[in-house]
Amino acid sequence: MSKRFLTVGSLLRNHELLKYKREIENREDITYPFYEDLEGYKNCEDASVSDVVEKQLAHGLVQVTDDEFSKSLWHLDFVWGLDGVERFIKESGYFFEDKDGCHKFETRKDIGIRLVGKLSGKNHEFINHFIRLKKLVNGRSEVKQCIPSPAHIYGELVNFGFVKDSTYYKSNEDFCSDLINSYKEFLDDFKVAGGKIIQFDDCLWEQFADEADNSQFDGKSKEELKDLSLAQKYIDINNEVIDYGHELGLLVYTHNCRGNYASRFFGAGSYDSIANLFLKNQHYDRFYLEWDDERAGSLKALEVFKDRNDVEIVLGLLSSKTNTLDDEKRTLDLLTKASEIIDKNRLYLSHQCGFASCDCGNELSEEEQWKKIDQGQKIASQFWGE
Repeated sequence: MSKRFLTVGSLLRNHELLKYKREIENREDITYPFYEDLEGYKNCEDASVSDVVEKQLAHGLVQVTDDEFSKSLWHLDFVWGLDGVERFIKESGYFFEDKDGCHKFETRKDIGIRLVGKLSGKNHEFINHFIRLKKLVNGRSEVKQCIPSPAHIYGELVNFGFVKDSTYYKSNEDFCSDLINSYKEFLDDFKVAGGKIIQFDDCLWEQFADEADNSQFDGKSKEELKDLSLAQKYIDINNEVIDYGHELGLLVYTHNCRGNYASRFFGAGSYDSIANLFLKNQHYDRFYLEWDDERAGSLKALEVFKDRNDVEIVLGLLSSKTNTLDDEKRTLDLLTKASEIIDKNRLYLSHQCGFASCDCGNELSEEEQWKKIDQGQKIASQFWGE
């Protein structure tokens, strides 16, 4: 097993857990974390997390998560857990590129957010999830917690109009200030709970790429979203929270995604045109990046990390969206090219994203998922020799 192969943070949920997740998706009359509304849900989740932790360890993973078994969506469960928030079912979901490249694929619709009071990240349910995970792992591996980046949540709630429609917030700036403070409150509790590694997942960067022609928010072109002053605002929001995490002694990672829902994606755009913004200027300790297909462009974007010797890069050269094994020669060739730009001791290998960013998961079986993980271990061992 290789210390150089990592997973982004999510795996396919089992059938028992999915029964509860599907009920959550279609009900507006329940309140996060839903344990009191759905009989047996908490026990099922506890058992499922325990099982998947053991499977991760058995497959040699050196960093373990709860694989988002505690979540329905990769980002909104965190928002649901903040004080001052109510969820609701919208008229439409997110719009992804369908597999034919010609049509839009609409996701689940329970993505509505009402901002009804002052945001706070204190006493968040995710802390209980982390404590459960840490106890299950019991020192046998490193443990990381994945949450959405503050900038992603700011961008999504502003662009969807949730802040404008708020009965509490009168301006984007007031919302932004409380959102940042909520993240800091959460990190305070995370540190007290024994947390050491936090990962901020983010899907906004690529809308600023030269090649990007659509937005995840409504499936239509939104040229104004490419305003570089907005890009800088996202960077500043993230950096304020990252820097606070560093003050607490935390390692702060990020994963950049172009969308991952039922093996579909929503975004195009290479890293080349945004490297000097989001890669160069964000203060993360480790970047999980996607190079699983031609949408990502060349590895040239890695050059912005040349002088950032304290930064590690996880190359998402493998695909979590397919049910077949990846091209090992392609992967090894790209690892070699990357190591010609960045010292290979600062590089890691992963799939481009998790296998189930939302609970529906990508279109492959659990058996196929673990085979792909084992292949990643094999390739990493071959390249790094460890």
